[in-house]
Amino acid sequence: MAVSRPSSAAAAADRPPPLPPAAAKKGFLRRVLPFVLAANLAVGVYAFLSASKNEPVEKDAEVAEEVPAAPVAATKSVIPDEKPVAGPIPAPIKVLPPIAEQEQRELFKWMLEEKRKVKPSDRAEKKKIDDEKALLKQFIGAKSIPSI
Repeated sequence: MAVSRPSSAAAAADRPPPLPPAAAKKGFLRRVLPFVLAANLAVGVYAFLSASKNEPVEKDAEVAEEVPAAPVAATKSVIPDEKPVAGPIPAPIKVLPPIAEQEQRELFKWMLEEKRKVKPSDRAEKKKIDDEKALLKQFIGAKSIPSI
């Protein structure tokens, strides 16, 4: 008995056609795009809520009440010799009493302890810290401390 083989056309009809490469990408985008949109929406809502939390609505209502309804007409100054101030008036400088020598020594000792705790990142920074520590040691060991 002769076994007949199916023709190549019949064999091709039994197999599913191969998927084009664009179909695989389309499926990936269909899976990823909703996630990207949801994440973008979540970030937008978070930014909006954090911005609105910083500026309460009640404050805006109070400001609206404080604004006068009608503009007030400006009047001219009665004193003609008075010159307008160009800028803000500086606050008077406070002269503090000098710090006692013993308190200065204690302050220098504290500064030295803090310098010892610092971890330098490179040689230049280490050299700078060592110089500062040497200067602090000189001030601590001196009989009198120079006034600043």
